[in-house]
Amino acid sequence: MLDKKFFIENTKTLIYALIIAVIIRSLFIQPFYIPSSSMEPNLLVGDRIFVTKYSYGYSKHSFPFSPPILNGRIFSSNPKRGDVIVFKTPADNRTDYIKRLIGLPGDQIQFIESNLYINSSEVLKSRISKNDKIFCGKKLINVFTFEESLPNKKKYKSVYLKDYSYKDSDVFIVPKDHFFFLGDNRDCSKDSRFLTSVGYVHKDNLVGKAQFIFFSSDKSIGSIFSFWKWNKSLRFKRFFKKIN
Repeated sequence: MLDKKFFIENTKTLIYALIIAVIIRSLFIQPFYIPSSSMEPNLLVGDRIFVTKYSYGYSKHSFPFSPPILNGRIFSSNPKRGDVIVFKTPADNRTDYIKRLIGLPGDQIQFIESNLYINSSEVLKSRISKNDKIFCGKKLINVFTFEESLPNKKKYKSVYLKDYSYKDSDVFIVPKDHFFFLGDNRDCSKDSRFLTSVGYVHKDNLVGKAQFIFFSSDKSIGSIFSFWKWNKSLRFKRFFKKIN
C-alpha cells in the first residue's frame, strides 16, 4: 500500500509540475537556443536566450505545437521597429526563426546599392569596423561592421560582406497585419527578402520578444559536459546580456 501511495503522489507531483511548466512557457517566458549565424554579431550560435511571450499578446503559436485554440491574437500590442522577435515561419507555421523587425504594415522596403531604404528614406549606417570576421554557417567570412539607426532611433550592429553580395532588390510592400524581418548578418540570413521561404510574417505568427542571453557556449570547442574546457567554451561575458 505504501509503494502504491508513493507512486500516486509522485505521479501527481510530476503532472502538476508539467502543467506549471507549460503555463510558464506559454504565457510568460520561454528559453530558445540560437542555432544559426544569421543574427551575428548580436546573437551567436550557442547563445541561449529568454523570450517573453506576453510582449505582443497571445495566439495559437504561443502554445506548444500551436493548437487551434485561439482565433487571431488576444491582449495584442504592437511590436516596435527594431525589436528582435521569435516567430513561426509562414512556410510551415512550425519552425521558429529569430530576426529583427524592420518593416511595419504598409512600409516600403528596398535595397539600393546595398543600402537599406524604408519608405524611400535611407537607413543611416556608420562603419565601426572593416576587419571583422564572423561566421556564415561553418565558414568564416570577412565583413564590414556598421551601426544602423532606424527611423525610430533604434540602433544596433549589422554586418555586410565586403563585396556587398546583396546589392539591389525590388520594392517590398508590407501587407496589412504583416511584418518584414531581416537578419543582422545581412549576407547570411534567410529572411523576409526571400518570399518563397520566409516572406512577410503575419502578426499571428509572432511568438515573443527576445530579451536577454542567459547562457552561451561555443560547441566547436567542447560541449557543456566537458567541464575541463569551460574556461574556453563558456562565453561568460555573454551571460545575462540584454539583447538590443
